Order: sequence, then C-alpha cells, then structure tokens
Amino acid sequence: MEIWINPACSKCRSAISLLDAEGADYTVRRYLEDVPTEDEIRAVLDRLGLEPWDITRTQETAAKELGLAQWPRDAGARDRWVTALAEHPKLIQRPIITADDGTAVVARSEEAVRDALGRG
Repeated sequence: MEIWINPACSKCRSAISLLDAEGADYTVRRYLEDVPTEDEIRAVLDRLGLEPWDITRTQETAAKELGLAQWPRDAGARDRWVTALAEHPKLIQRPIITADDGTAVVARSEEAVRDALGRG
C-alpha cells in the first residue's frame, strides 16, 4: 500500500494517523517532491476508476492560471489533463492510497481510509 501525500495537508496527516493507528504496512510518497510521471498518473486513474479531471484540485492557483475550468472533459482532452497534473502536481487531489488489491481510493475521509485498509 502506498499513500500519496502533501505533509502540509490536514487530510493527509489524518489519513497517516489512521493508518498508523491500524498498524497498516504502507509507504509514503511525497508527490510534490517525488512527482508522478504521466504513466504513473494514468495507472492510478485506472486503479481509481476516475478521469484526471475527477482528481484535479480546480481551486488551486495553477488551475486558474491554466484555465482548467474551460478545458473539455472528454476522452480527447484526457492526455492534456494528465500532462497538467504531471507538470503541476499540486493540482492532484490528496491523499491517494493505492491498495494491495490493485485498486486505489482518494482518502479524504476516515471511511475512505478504512475502505483502503479493507482492500489490503
């Protein structure tokens, strides 16, 4: 199990605390420092069953500067979104937990973290 975090994020810290409390075996990826490649982002999206715009933090300054609100949300624009996430990792919703069963969850709630733990 791996968790993508931003240490400054309170939801990330809460998720780590819960994983620790449950004795989970996991690795931490500080994705702002260890930026995921476009292929890694695509793989996580496949595991999540989501599209890139579903995990994009559209209120971030970079999103506004890029004009993401006006970008199409369709298959033809998918690669453009993935590239934006790779180039501006702060846009990636957090935390994301990749579970041992090949799935992943955006773990913004205690229930989502517990769901990921149950998939281990």
